[in-house]
Amino acid sequence: MKVGDKRKFVARVGTALGFLCGLIGLLAGLTGHSWKLGSIGWFTGGGLLVLIALIILVDGAIAYQRAQTP
Repeated sequence: MKVGDKRKFVARVGTALGFLCGLIGLLAGLTGHSWKLGSIGWFTGGGLLVLIALIILVDGAIAYQRAQTP
């Protein structure tokens, strides 16, 4: 297994889940639904998931670059 493959997979899954949570929050806010977390909670949670996934992706890229240098 290459260096960073697992991190890339986790980052992609996290980004997809974050996008889905943000989309749920956006749709809940536009349609006026009131859920337990509310539209702001879903949207903020999705944004946080995407931010964490981006940090993991950058960490994987740095680890890959370090593995390539002799």
